[in-house]
Amino acid sequence: MTTTPQLRPLGDTLGTEALGVDLSQPLNGPKFAWIAQAFAEHPVLVFRDQNLGAGDLAAFGRRFGTPRKHALVKYRHAEHPDVSWLTNVDEAGKVDWYGVKRATDWHTDSTYEDNLPLLAILHAKEVPSEKGGTMFADMGAAYAALPASRQEKLAGLTGLHGRSTGPAGERLYGDDKGATEKQYQEVPWPAVVRHPVTDRPILFVNPMHTHGFVGMAREAAWPLIEELAAHATQDRFVYHHRWRVGDVLMWDERATMHRGAGDYRPEERRVMLRTIVYAN
Repeated sequence: MTTTPQLRPLGDTLGTEALGVDLSQPLNGPKFAWIAQAFAEHPVLVFRDQNLGAGDLAAFGRRFGTPRKHALVKYRHAEHPDVSWLTNVDEAGKVDWYGVKRATDWHTDSTYEDNLPLLAILHAKEVPSEKGGTMFADMGAAYAALPASRQEKLAGLTGLHGRSTGPAGERLYGDDKGATEKQYQEVPWPAVVRHPVTDRPILFVNPMHTHGFVGMAREAAWPLIEELAAHATQDRFVYHHRWRVGDVLMWDERATMHRGAGDYRPEERRVMLRTIVYAN
C-alpha cells in the first residue's frame, strides 16, 4: 500500500478512493483526522484491499459515532449485533430471496427513525463474478440543479417518513417488509436540510421511506416523490460502485441516496458486513 495517504477520484460526481490506509492497523490521531477530513469533502469514500472482522468494522465506525443495531433482526451479526450482514445467502447456504431484493431501490437509510444516522459502512467479503454493484446519488448536487421555483416549493415542505412505506418501498417489498423488534411510527423531516458540516442544502426526500408531505394529499405527494427521485438519480448525479473483495466503502447518510443495482445472478454469493453509525 502507498505509505502517504492520497485521494483518487472514482466517479465524476461521487466516489473517491483513499490510498495508503490499512484499516486493520490502529489509526493514530493524524491519520484518522485525514480520513475524517477526506470524508467531510467526499461523501462516498472507498478503501480497497482491506480485511476486517465484524469487530474491526464496528471499531472503525465507533471513531465517528455510535454504531447501532440494524432494524432487521434476522441479519444482525451473532457476536457483534451493531454489525449486520448484507447477504443473499441464508443459514443453510441457499438463496435468501429477501436478501437478493433488499435495498435495490433508491433510499436513504433509517429516515423513519427519530434520530438520523451520520454514515454507513459496507465491507465486501464475497462478490458476484460480474455486476452486483451499489449506486449512490449526490443529493446536494441534485438540489442545486432544481429550478428555483421547485427549490422554493420544497423549502416549505415537511416530508413524512415510514419504514418502506413510500412508493419505492411498496413497489419493492409490498407486505413482506421483514421482521423488526419494534413498530415504527411516522416521522417528519424537512424536505430540504442543511448538511451539519458543509452547510450545503440537500434534498432530503427518498422514495423508499418518504410517503407524503404535511398538508398534501397522497395523490399529489407520490408523483412529487417520484419526480424528485427521477431527477436526483440522473446519471450526472450518480456514482456506480463495482465491488471487489476487500472493499470498505463508507457513505454520508446526510448527503446521499443509494441502492443495490440488483443486476447479478442470485445463485452467485454476495456477502458483506455493514454497520450504521449515529452521533454520540
